[in-house]
Amino acid sequence: MLKAKKITTTGLWLLAISANQSAWAALPTPVAPSTAPAAGDWIGLIQGYIKDGGLVLGLAIAVLGFLWIAYLGFAKFNEARQGKAEWAEVGVLGIVGAIVLIFASYLLTEAAGVI
Repeated sequence: MLKAKKITTTGLWLLAISANQSAWAALPTPVAPSTAPAAGDWIGLIQGYIKDGGLVLGLAIAVLGFLWIAYLGFAKFNEARQGKAEWAEVGVLGIVGAIVLIFASYLLTEAAGVI
């Protein structure tokens, strides 16, 4: 009995939605990949989306690197404030961290050009 009531309620709900024309409005068009393949070129379209996905993945890895270096910097700073580490270690971490991040950004920029 409960199942029949559920089916009837669902059927009436679907009937109400189908009667309303604005519920069937056009969907937005998808964003084309950055390579802009010709119309009907499905292989080029898939390759473009894969390229854009690779670039987004590379940027996500770079963001994780920035966050990791920042976390290490804050941790080392707190250790130095508590007397567990030297202040020179904080400076070395800052310099080496900056060099690593600049090098990683350079490599990501070069990889984006190759892809």
